[in-house]
Order: sequence, then C-alpha cells, then structure tokens
Amino acid sequence: MLRPILSLLGTLFSLITLVVVVVGLSLGAVLHIYGQDLPSHESLANYTPPTISRIYSGEGRIIDEFAQERRLFTPASDIPDLVKQAFISAEDKNFYTHGGYDAVGIASALVDAVKSRGRNLRGASTITQQVMKNFLLSGDRQMERKIKEIILATRIEETLSKEKILELYLNEIFLGQNSYGVAAAAQTYFNKSLRDLEPHEAAMLASMPKAPSDFHPVRQKERLLDRRNFVLREMWENGYLTEEEYEAERAQPLRSVQNGDFAPFSAELPPRDYFTDEIRRQLSQDFGEGEFFTGGLSVRATIEPEMQVHAARALRRQLEAYDRGRGRWRGTGLVLPPEALDSEAGWREALSALSVPRDIDLDGQWYPAVVLEPGDQAMRIGIEGVEGIHEVPRKDISWLRGDFRATFTPGDVVHVRRATDDNGTFANWSLRQVPEVQGGFMAMDVNSGRVIAMQGGFSYQASVFNRATQAMRQPGSSFKPFVYAAALDSGYSPATIVIDAPIEIDTPQGLWRPRNSTNKFYGPTPLRTGIEQSRNLMTIRLAQEVGMDVVARYAERFGVYENMGQFLANSLGSEETTLYNMVAAYAMFANGGERVRPTLVDRVQDRYGKTIYRHDLRDCVDCDDPTIPATRGPRIVSDREQVMNAVTAYQLTSMLKGVVDRGTASGAINLPVPVAGKTGTTNDARDVWFIGFTSNIVAGCYIGHDQPRGLGRAAYGSSLCGPVFQEFMTEAVQKYGGGPFEVPPGGHFIKIDRYSGARLPDDAEGEFVVAEYFRDGEEPIFGLMYDGGFAMGTDLDLFQAGERENVEEVTTSTGEKAQVGGKASFGSMSSGGLY
Repeated sequence: MLRPILSLLGTLFSLITLVVVVVGLSLGAVLHIYGQDLPSHESLANYTPPTISRIYSGEGRIIDEFAQERRLFTPASDIPDLVKQAFISAEDKNFYTHGGYDAVGIASALVDAVKSRGRNLRGASTITQQVMKNFLLSGDRQMERKIKEIILATRIEETLSKEKILELYLNEIFLGQNSYGVAAAAQTYFNKSLRDLEPHEAAMLASMPKAPSDFHPVRQKERLLDRRNFVLREMWENGYLTEEEYEAERAQPLRSVQNGDFAPFSAELPPRDYFTDEIRRQLSQDFGEGEFFTGGLSVRATIEPEMQVHAARALRRQLEAYDRGRGRWRGTGLVLPPEALDSEAGWREALSALSVPRDIDLDGQWYPAVVLEPGDQAMRIGIEGVEGIHEVPRKDISWLRGDFRATFTPGDVVHVRRATDDNGTFANWSLRQVPEVQGGFMAMDVNSGRVIAMQGGFSYQASVFNRATQAMRQPGSSFKPFVYAAALDSGYSPATIVIDAPIEIDTPQGLWRPRNSTNKFYGPTPLRTGIEQSRNLMTIRLAQEVGMDVVARYAERFGVYENMGQFLANSLGSEETTLYNMVAAYAMFANGGERVRPTLVDRVQDRYGKTIYRHDLRDCVDCDDPTIPATRGPRIVSDREQVMNAVTAYQLTSMLKGVVDRGTASGAINLPVPVAGKTGTTNDARDVWFIGFTSNIVAGCYIGHDQPRGLGRAAYGSSLCGPVFQEFMTEAVQKYGGGPFEVPPGGHFIKIDRYSGARLPDDAEGEFVVAEYFRDGEEPIFGLMYDGGFAMGTDLDLFQAGERENVEEVTTSTGEKAQVGGKASFGSMSSGGLY
C-alpha cells in the first residue's frame, strides 16, 4: 500500500520539478530575448532633464521664463520628506524594500484583470518601473513593454540609489497644467515652494500621476478631492501621518491657483515685452533653440526696469499723439456677437476670451471694453475687470470726426483708460486705440554697450515684430555723421570749406538733382555748418571728395552695414539698416572711438551655476580695494579696438553738439547736460529719426509705418522723435547724470568763424565764434575749398552770415512749440535723408 503512494508522490514531485524547470527555462528565455537591445539604463546616472530658462533683471528679479516643458529641477536632498512620502504612499508603498518590481502587486493586478474579464486593467508599476517607462520606453500597456520595464528596473536598482531614482521620478513626472516635476507643480497649483507645502497639498500633487487630465482642480474637483483623501489615508496607514494629522488634513478644502484661492506665479512676472523676446531670439541663435528652451539657463539681462518703463511711455506717448492728430478711428477691429450682449455675464465671458492687447500702460492702464449702447452725449460701455456699466462722454471724442452713433456700433471692442482732472482724481473713461504708425526706441551705455531700455513698438501683444532690431529702414540724414567721420579721419577738419550749391548727377536711372530744404544755399561753408544744418549738397560733395569706398568702409567698420553699396545717394542714408545698429555706432562717437558691441545680456549661467557667457571682459584693476576714496571710481582697463581716432571722435561729437545747440534739433532737445545728436527725415517723411548721446548714455528713436508711406507735412525727425528722446533722457540724466564730453590728448583749440571758416584771434567772442579742436602737429589750412568736382554757379541766392533758413513752427506731443525747416526734394529717386 505504501509503495503506490510513494510512487505517486515521486511522480508528482517529478512533474512539479519539470514544471519548475520548464517555467524557469521559459522565464530565462523570455528575459534573455527581451533583455537584448534594450536602451542603456546607465545614461540615467548623467541625465539632465529639460528645465526652464529664466531671465533676471540686474536686481535679481525674474522678468521672464522660457521652456518647452515647465520644469524646475530639484535635487533629492532639497525635496522635503513630506513630498516623497506622499508620492510613495500614492504610487509605491514598498519602494524602499523591493528590488525594482513588486511581484505581489503584479499578481494582484492580474487577478483583478481576470475577475473583471479585462474590464479592470490597472497598472502595477513601481516608481522604478515608471522611471524606466518615462525615460526609456513607451507608455503603452503591452506585455512586451512590461517585461522590458521589469528587466530595466532590476538593472537600474543595481546601478542607482533609491534616492537618485526618486529624484529622477519626482523631477520628470507630468502633473498637469504643463507642469513637469514636483517643484513646478507646487508653483503652478499653489504658488509655493516645496518646503512650504502642507500635507494635504503634497497629497494633492501625489494624486496627479494617476491621470493628470482627469483630476483638474476645478472641473473635476470632487474627483480630485476623493483621490487626495485616499492618498492622505495611505500616508496615515504607512505611518507618515498621525491619526490627528490625518483627520485635520482630510478636513481641509481643496484649494488651488486654478480655483482662485492663490495668486498665480505668472502674476508676479511683468508681461513679456520686446526686451526679453529679443534675448530669446539672440540666445537661441548663439546657444541653439533646444539649449535655450531646455537648458535651465540663468540669464542676467542688462535691462533697467525703471528706464524701460520710461522708454515705453515716451515712445507710446508720441505714437498716440501722432495717431490722434490724424482724427481717424480704427479701433481693434473686433466685434462681439449680438447674443453675447444679452447679459453682463455673456459679454464679460466673450470679452475675456478675445486676443486683444492688455499690456499697455500710458497715463494709466488700458482696459479692453465693449460698446453696449452709443448715444448722443455719451456711450455706454462694459469694461473688463471693472464692475458695472460705464459711460464715455461726448467731449472725449472731440479729436474724432463724427459722433458716437456714426463711429461705433454695439459689440465693438475698444480700449479705454481712466482720465483724471488736474488734481489727479478720476474724471471719466476715455477711449483709446493702438496707433497704426509704429516705431522703435533703444538706449545703451556708451562705454559698456549694455542696453538699458528697448521698445520695439507700441504694444508687444499687438505686434511682436521688434522695430528696434528687426525693422530695416532708411536712416536718412542720421547717417551723415559717418560721411563726416570718414572725412575727418582722411585729413579734413571742422573748418574745411565745402561748397553748398546745386549739383546734377547723371545716373543710369536718369539725371539726379538732389536739393536742400530751400532754393537758397550757403555757398562755401565749413563742415560744421554743413552737419549742423544738415546740408544735403555739401554732404554729397564731401562724399565725392573722400570717396564712397572710404565712406562705405567706415559705415561697415561701425557696424551700420555689412556690405554698403558705394552709391552717392547712400551718403544721404538711402540704404536700409536697423535702429539697433545705428545706436551702437553712435556710442562709438561718444566714448572716444572705441569698439563697443551692444548687448542685452550681462551674463549667462548653465543649470549648475557655471558662467558660460560674460559680456564685459574689461579688467577692473582695483574693484576689490577697500581703500578707494568715495570720490573716485575703480580703474577699469580696456583693450578694446580703436575704431576711429579719439581726436576725430571728439571733433565729430563737438559738431553733433552743434546740431542740438543751434542746428536742426535745437528746438526739440533741451537737457541740463551737454547733448550731441543728429536728426533724420527721409523722402516724404517715410522714416523719421533722432539719435543722440550724453557723455554716458546714447539713445535713438525711429518712427514710421510698417508699410512705408509718408507721415505728412509736419513730420520731421526733430518734431516726432525729438520729444521721445527728450522725455526719456530727462529721466536718464536724473539717474545717470552726465557732463562735458571728454577732450582727448593730442590736439588744441583754435577759434574760427563758423560761417566763413576763417581763423579768429584767441580772444574773439560772439555768436559767430566757435572753438574747433585740431590735431597737434597738423597746421590747418584755412580758406581751401572743396567742390567734389561739381562747379558752383555765380547767380545763386546765398544765405548771409547769421541768416537761417525759413522754418515752420510745429506743436509737439507735449504741447510745446518747436521750429523745423522745410523738406527737401530728391526728384523721383529714393535717395535718403534730409534733416
């Protein structure tokens, strides 16, 4: 009897052994097959996740951020235990004990799947497996992927520590709302750092990995609350919370930024503007777009936020003043549908959904609004973010042709701002519109090249095209200083006589007869008067004498052009360039002729804090010396290239100072420190310019239509751009000061008659006397005239000494009066600038 039993047991044992061997061999074969050609898990040890790149102001304040995936990498050592415990409780309670996969969990998931006949499929992945899936494998629910996941998980457990695996997981996981990683999610949902999270907030974040799209804190609030409470219970059961803490945290309401319980992090950032977007554009070229958007760069910008506000306001004020002077209403071009006007809630929802500029601050914030009912003496409007129904009085549209009913219809989307009386108290709501005319403004330090302010248009949200750096426009007469610089460096002096008289030039396009502003001429005239009064004919003759090849080389050396055409018309600024190039070039006049490259960035650091770019490479000799007197700054040694002779730079600066003191800009610029500069107005005033500088700041303005067309008879560089420069530089001088332009060694002053160029005694005084700076060792020749090869007629109507051309008085945007000359004509050819 015993023998059959033993035989049966032996047979069973053999079968079991065979099954075990077969299963073992099968598993080994499966692991061998699927273990081939797997991604290398060793790369995870050096993994650097895509991270936000941030731009900081000089004071260290975040002013913008760029990212493809919004992630803030946080080392495991900086992630609070509370956050780790919440995710471990929600996703993998045995994380610290298993070897990469949880066999019990897998078996439980299989049983559930069989019982539900495939309807209840749930994952049994550990945190380690999820890391493998997120980094190295696809996210589909296939058996093959699961097997590979387990193989890689066991391998990574042998390679990395548990804390490193958890670090990878908590920084890579997607948690909804374009937030990757726990640090970015804490900021997105609560506007908090990780260390400031409460247990119920950490539990809410830990609820997200299961299905971020199914746990929206507003639309699926109850579902998310249930999941959060489940995670809290798991934390209590796992010993991470006491029962009292669990009950207290479970009773907390579900709060989030999305529900309006916290202010969003983005509210602390200023609206994106032209400055930071230009940084994005330039650094994407320098470092590559991928590195900029994913490299976690820390960028220290050169922007001075206070001066940026002044720059934007000054340009906007002038653009709006010009636009309102046209007397035409264009509005936003947007209209709400009639059904949206049936209720206040309807039009508010429709208005908030529109893409309309919301970044305009000019004499107060501009608000989007909708026309509800045009009337005879008032128009009823609804304003975004302002409770109630409001009115615009009839007097507010006195600058427009027509009345409310003729101009507006219900549903029109407009801009309004608060208008105040003389005491600063609210008076009424005032209609506003984004001007059609556009422009650019830029200011920079003449010594370091640091751009302190840049405005590329009226509103970034209305148009992202940066007219300071991207718009190619004719500089007009603002280019003339480069012709005079080439002449001064070629042996001419400020007292050199050049003929101001009519000329005719035969071109392939026909006979070209360039003109000055009037039919009167100065005749033989010193260079100084030629640039102060912006005489076109003198400039053409001078360019002909010097040679357009020399002028072109100078323009290219200063960075105005890369390859300038050697045509005489280009001496008057007919070839297009950017405001960015022009302002940078003028800086070299102001700093004594040293090469300076404009920059919007002081320094760039990588994700580890290593400096990978620094703009200012000058050596500060005694910056660390504590004994430096308070009255003296540290010595900075520069090895920059000398673009032009320092004496030439001063001569030209002195002549450009004359432009502001008594020339074409004299009626527009009035600052308490010495200022030099040049106006520019092209044919039909398609482009108007003014670029000027003090001893330490250079700034430039350009105004024109994006599709070039004339700005009108009253449009000049002095009348349109002059007030922009004046308003900005008034604030800049208060902050940065200014002083006399530094006189370089190697020269001496000689007094001359600024009308005739004749030498005067050292004690000569009077309105006609000017002290010119001449190089040592070069005896100036007085009375020598240059005509550029063009003869001068004998019957010309010439200006007399002290006589000025007829001028027109215009009203600037500030209400002040300014005097400007008339326009010149260039016939049918587009040949550049006038004043």
